[in-house]
Amino acid sequence: MKSVNVGWIGTGVMGRWMCSHILPLANEMYVYNRTKSKTEPLVKEGAIALDSPKEVAEKAQIIFTIVGHPSDVEEVYFGKNGLLKGAKEGTIFVDMTTTKPSLAKKIFDAAKKIGCSSIDAPVSGGDVGAREARLSIMAGGEEDAYATIEPFFAKMGKNYQLQGVAGAGQHTKMANQIAIAGTMIGVSEALVYAKKAGLDGQTMVNTIAKGAAACWTLDNLAPRVLKGDFEPGFMIDHFVKDMGIALEEARNMGIALPGLALVEQLYIALAGAGEGRKGTQALILALERVASSEK
Repeated sequence: MKSVNVGWIGTGVMGRWMCSHILPLANEMYVYNRTKSKTEPLVKEGAIALDSPKEVAEKAQIIFTIVGHPSDVEEVYFGKNGLLKGAKEGTIFVDMTTTKPSLAKKIFDAAKKIGCSSIDAPVSGGDVGAREARLSIMAGGEEDAYATIEPFFAKMGKNYQLQGVAGAGQHTKMANQIAIAGTMIGVSEALVYAKKAGLDGQTMVNTIAKGAAACWTLDNLAPRVLKGDFEPGFMIDHFVKDMGIALEEARNMGIALPGLALVEQLYIALAGAGEGRKGTQALILALERVASSEK
C-alpha cells in the first residue's frame, strides 16, 4: 500500500483528522484546501500541499474528497481545475462529503468514461469520531474499488460497509441524518423539560443514557449543551443542507417525512438568526426561544 500516492481534498474540522489517520498508508500524500492555511498541520506531518484539485489528480492514484456542499463537490470534480481534468486512468475517487445520491452517480459515470472508479462514502461521527478514528462509513460503488479502499477506511472508522451501487452510500447517509434529526429534537426537549422541572441536567443525562434512551447524542452532545458549548462538531448550515437533500429525495420517492420537515424548520430559523456556524446541539436554543415566546 505504501507504493500508492494518495490525494486528500478538504482539510477542515473532520478532513484534517481523517487525512492524518491514513497518511502512514501513502507513499506521498498530496493535499489541497481552498484555505491553504488549513493544510499546515498535515504538511507538518509530511503531506505536500498543492494549489488545485487538478494538480492532486495529476500526482495521486487514490483521491479522497470531503468538502462542504454539493456545489463544492461539483467544482472539485468538474470545475476547470477539477479532479477529472487531471486524472489518469485507474484512479479511484472517494467522495466522503454528504451530498446528493444523483451527484454520486454523476461522478461515478464520469469517472468510468475516463477509465477511473468512484466510491461515494459519507461518514457519521462528527469531529470526535474523525479525531478518534471512530467514524461510521457508508459506501456505494463497485466491489473491486471498495476492496482497494477498505484498508484506508479501517484507519478512519470502526464501522464501514459497502451498501450497494453508486449512490447507495449517500442514501444510507440520508437515513442516518433522518434518525439524527429525530434524536436531536428528542434530546433537546428532554433537556428543556429537565431544566424547567428543576432537575440537575448532568445527573439526568447520566441516568437516562444508561437505559432505553441511550444514544450517541446523549453521550456526546448533551454534555456540551449543559456547558453552553455550541462549537461545531457538525455545523447547522451543513445539517440544513443534508436535511434539504433528504426531503428532496423523499419527495422524489413519493414519501412524506413530517418529523424531519419540522426539525428542518427549527434549524433554518437558527441559520436565519446568524447561528448557522454553531454545532447542531444548538437546536436547544430554538426550543428555548419557542418556550419563551409562549409565556
